[in-house]
Amino acid sequence: MSYRTIREMLLSLGLLAIIASPLAAASRTGRLVGQVLDENGVPQMGATVVIAPHSLVSSASVRLLTNAQGRFASALLPGAYTLRVSLAGFMPTLRSDILVNSHQTTNVQIAMGSIFSGLANLSRRPDQQPGNGEWSWVLRSAAATRPILRWGNVNGVQNSSNPLTEVASRNRKTHSRIDVTSGVRPGSATSFSNSPATAIAYEENVGAFGQLLLAGQFSYESDAANGGFAAIWLPSGNRRDGPVTSVVVRQSRLGLDGPSLRAMRLDQQGVLAVNDNVTLRYGAEYLLTGLGNATTAGIRPRAELAIRLSPNWQASVLLASRPWPEASPEATAPLESAMDSLDALPTVLFRDGRPVIEGGWHEEVAVERLLHNHGRITLAGFHDAANDMAVFGQGSTVDNNPNFLQDFFSNGFAYDSGSSDSYGARAAYQERFSDNMEATVVYAWAGALAPLSEFAPSADLREELAMRYRHSLAGSFSSEVPFTKTRLTAGYKWINGTAVSRQDEFGEAFFGVDPYFNLVIHQPIPCLRHMQAVADFGNLFAQGYVPITTRDGRVILVSAYRTFRGGISVQF
Repeated sequence: MSYRTIREMLLSLGLLAIIASPLAAASRTGRLVGQVLDENGVPQMGATVVIAPHSLVSSASVRLLTNAQGRFASALLPGAYTLRVSLAGFMPTLRSDILVNSHQTTNVQIAMGSIFSGLANLSRRPDQQPGNGEWSWVLRSAAATRPILRWGNVNGVQNSSNPLTEVASRNRKTHSRIDVTSGVRPGSATSFSNSPATAIAYEENVGAFGQLLLAGQFSYESDAANGGFAAIWLPSGNRRDGPVTSVVVRQSRLGLDGPSLRAMRLDQQGVLAVNDNVTLRYGAEYLLTGLGNATTAGIRPRAELAIRLSPNWQASVLLASRPWPEASPEATAPLESAMDSLDALPTVLFRDGRPVIEGGWHEEVAVERLLHNHGRITLAGFHDAANDMAVFGQGSTVDNNPNFLQDFFSNGFAYDSGSSDSYGARAAYQERFSDNMEATVVYAWAGALAPLSEFAPSADLREELAMRYRHSLAGSFSSEVPFTKTRLTAGYKWINGTAVSRQDEFGEAFFGVDPYFNLVIHQPIPCLRHMQAVADFGNLFAQGYVPITTRDGRVILVSAYRTFRGGISVQF
């Protein structure tokens, strides 16, 4: 079965789900009826009631207003729902785990406390931290549309939450972050310069549950300015249970006399629930890139169909164009996600002197098994097809070649290796030993580009690269030192042969493992409570550098650059 057939089948399933969902809903709806009162039992008119489904692929949230008797009612699909009630002069109230059954009416009563009574309750009742528990399924509507895990159920029973505590936590949490760092991955025109860069992220709560994330970054080197801006709109307040709209823009000047690079990415994504066990996640991005006077644009849809087979088994089918930083389960903090989105632009390449965007398709079928020891096993088979596959390297003899895009801030370059096609398989095991310690092991068999020979002076570089299948074994470990609070994340990926492109790039992005040895250190500064030092070492031992001589010149191809990025992060 070809990858095009798989893609058409997936999109057809999504279309059928969209058409069939309303028809099935009409025959099995239930009814939710409630009343909103104050702390003295007086009905409250004009309160806003938001009914949100627990299943991410259910119908959209319902927003209602209470009548003169404080009552509200709505017809809903069977399932579990959360009620969020807000009214001027009162603390917002949250009621979770409300069950609606087919052809039945569920009655609820919401008692709202005033602001003053809420503050009194907060002063008497300290926050309770959730205990360690079992893994549970959470389907996240991130850009890469991959399911992730959540830590927080105790013996299979979900911890109840205090609405007043949740609202206070929303008001007290970190809203801003400033990073001053130096160092960046070379080789791509969409990278920032190697000079110190300043990045700022800000989080603004909009209404009762909406969230707006803003991030910007600026650097300046050799009279060449680089800047970027990102905005993320979360109507439901998080990425897991609602739509996400993202806008990213970037402009870089490639030297005093060089051209200007302008890039923009618009992204919209959402979820659709067929029932409690079937989720369709969908999205699309619009990309626009300009280099000098030349521009290129494209639209890239994506989709994932996830099916929960049993309490411990889940299957998924994924179709996407490329992996994104938000795919990693660790990249869930709002401010961190906003800063990561600044680098969520594809690589810009040159093909015969004109700019093109790296692209292709990734199709994957996976099954996941949750284990009782706080771990999970993932098995996947996938297919990758690239139209313009980027290869990175170092060398200064290719400056005037129309197929090489030289990085002004380093001796690195990006090269369009052309089209490629490969299949692969992956097996992964993850386990969380405690709240501060977790480990991942990933085995993959997949294709990667490798040179046919080291010397080919009569051939182009593109002609000397061919797809070769490689085995790889990767492991990562993350832990926090108890007394110093130092957070360490170390990982190593071994590949059994030469490779000048990424082997299983989607697996690397999702499980957070990069080629060869990598180390990240986060060290809080004791005398400054909201400040921490960050050091990020990539490919510390400089492995995987492959020299090759072709008609294009003598270059060194690199599947992963040796890099260092460090600085200070302040959150307030």
